[in-house]
Amino acid sequence: MRFGLVHRIMTDALAALGVIAVVNTASMPPWTTAFVLVGLALALAVPESWQNRPSLRHLSTIGPLTLFVVQIVRFLAGHPALDIAIEFAAILQIIRMATRRGAAHDQQIIVLALLHFVAGTVLGGGLSYGLCFVGFLIVAPGALVLSHLRREVEGNYRQGARDRTGLPVDVPRILRSRRVVGRGFLATTCLLSVPIFLFTAALFVMFPRVGLSLLLLNHPRSSGRMIGFSDRVDLGEVGILRNDPAIALRFDVPDLPEPRPTKLTLRLRGAAFDRYDGRAWNRTQKERPHGGDSTGLDLVRNPKEQDRKVSIDLEPIDPAVVFLPPRTIALRLRTQQQALLGDPLLMTKGPEGEVRYSGSESSGIRYDAYIAGDRDQLTETLPQQDRGRYLDMPQGMPARIAELAHEWADAQPTPYLKAKAIEDHLKRDYRYDTSSPSGGKPQPVDHFLFDSRRGHCEFFSTAMALMLREVGIPSRNVTGFVGGTYNRFGHYYAVRQGDAHSWVEAYIDDPIRGWVTFDPTPTSGAQPLQETSGAYVYLRDLIEALSQRWNRYIIGYDLKTQIHLFEDVSRGYEKLRVKTHTNTGAMERITRGPVVAGVLLTFALVGYVGWKRRRKPQSEAPDAKDAHKLDPKLEAASTLYRNLEAALALHGLARPASLPPLRYAEELLAKAHPLADDVMALTSRYIEVRFGGVAMSAEDERDFERRIKDIRTHRPPRPTEHPGA
Repeated sequence: MRFGLVHRIMTDALAALGVIAVVNTASMPPWTTAFVLVGLALALAVPESWQNRPSLRHLSTIGPLTLFVVQIVRFLAGHPALDIAIEFAAILQIIRMATRRGAAHDQQIIVLALLHFVAGTVLGGGLSYGLCFVGFLIVAPGALVLSHLRREVEGNYRQGARDRTGLPVDVPRILRSRRVVGRGFLATTCLLSVPIFLFTAALFVMFPRVGLSLLLLNHPRSSGRMIGFSDRVDLGEVGILRNDPAIALRFDVPDLPEPRPTKLTLRLRGAAFDRYDGRAWNRTQKERPHGGDSTGLDLVRNPKEQDRKVSIDLEPIDPAVVFLPPRTIALRLRTQQQALLGDPLLMTKGPEGEVRYSGSESSGIRYDAYIAGDRDQLTETLPQQDRGRYLDMPQGMPARIAELAHEWADAQPTPYLKAKAIEDHLKRDYRYDTSSPSGGKPQPVDHFLFDSRRGHCEFFSTAMALMLREVGIPSRNVTGFVGGTYNRFGHYYAVRQGDAHSWVEAYIDDPIRGWVTFDPTPTSGAQPLQETSGAYVYLRDLIEALSQRWNRYIIGYDLKTQIHLFEDVSRGYEKLRVKTHTNTGAMERITRGPVVAGVLLTFALVGYVGWKRRRKPQSEAPDAKDAHKLDPKLEAASTLYRNLEAALALHGLARPASLPPLRYAEELLAKAHPLADDVMALTSRYIEVRFGGVAMSAEDERDFERRIKDIRTHRPPRPTEHPGA
């Protein structure tokens, strides 16, 4: 394997991993990401033979200056400073890769790659960053060693160094050499990543990440907007969202029968709306959120032991809505990292029963929802002064909608049965379709009920809410999620943005009922739509489970998690003591955790001290001097050449230490010095013996000594006197 080729491959791999890591973690705009990746591919494709082209040399000077000016202008225009700095570092790396010349530039590339990984760490990279970091650990040792070797070779060349034959150092020949880098070298340098990784992991476990938001300055991670949970919802948006596979949240329901169902329908309530203007739903009340603290929120009462618990991991969304399973009575925040700067994480209750969180928008939240039992009565009364806004109808609503509502409901004796009749008609007589043509019509609900007779969940819920109001039943439209698909690797249900759903809450004047949930959407549209089988699903679940573990145990690792980890280890050790019966009798004191840890630490220290004492310096080793001794004949040649140098010094011809012997002899010849021929002959003889493996006989040694004596006794001719002087 050629030295130069392997060095370039390792350096390029390190640079590419750094750029990819920072691009993934920084969440750049799509056009910026595409520009960076295309530029990276072009930089990797630039041949090494183009390095000295004038165009690239100009680019190496003009490119960084132009990039700096552009980024300064963008900063003054109001773009975030952190985004500008990350883009600058990524594009600067691409310019350096395309215009590099020699080891000095390669070392700059390595330093920039290291800075990219530091930036990715601060930004809290996901699973893709973790994979890039593992690649960095594997490639970095070899890239650093090869870069140092190349820098030494090029440095010696610039200083006029010579090889053992006295010829100038041939850098291109060394870079083409296949003897410098072998498989053993690559294996050894790559295996260095193992102790580095173990050491890094030990430091990570012992010293958790605390307060990285101090460096981020509360810079939010830009994520996809989740449509349908803002203060205004246009009719038709949830239907579009049903095609989005991005994960919105994960939840786990304990005590489900095994094997768990691949799909679980669970309505997770997000936002509710009381006013419809003919095209969109919004809220009439804008009261400020209230209640809550840094531990959670009691919606009805404190949780009890018999209450069921649903654990939810919510991804970052905007706005920061908290999703509630049916009959939720309390919420409790789970362990997660808190920022040093900014407000603490809080849950607050707003209008229409909505719950939001604040203080940690960049990383989502993890919380437990406590569900009341079926026997608990959770009746929420509706004040008389609020009934009007849940019965309000938009102006210009076609009269035939009211006629249809009365036709379906008037025969029923109670409000609950009237609502069930409307729900059943919509479920049975209309078809679910995510691409309904009714969305663009002037009266979308009227067109849905009488013309297209097909639509997505928002059309069904809006139609039912309006028809309930026509028959005197207060109602509101609700948006949220309808459930999720089971991930066999992560053991949780994944809820995607495509699982967004809309349904109805109707207030039934009954001491037991109160607000009741109705879902008029046909069953085919009122459940998760994602596939649950196939090779793609298998791979998708595996990657998502790994990503979830990474975010929970690496990105979310903090002091509380560290304490829980040590507690788990302690409990595991105690179980081992019980299993091996060493927790009683004479072994009880000896096998205690602190005692065992102290003994292991003592053995480690004693072993280290013993190893240091037994390890002698190379110069003090018994055979160190013998190992560095030359062959007697080679030593004799070196001694003769030193005698030659001493003889030349008598004539003021001392050889400079930086000048190789052969080069010095050549310079004497060029100056036509009287001793030049003898010096060249003796120097050539010395090089043949010292480096060429030619034997020197006793006669040769005597001849060498004789000629040195002649040089020592040489007298330069007196200058000729001119007549008349």
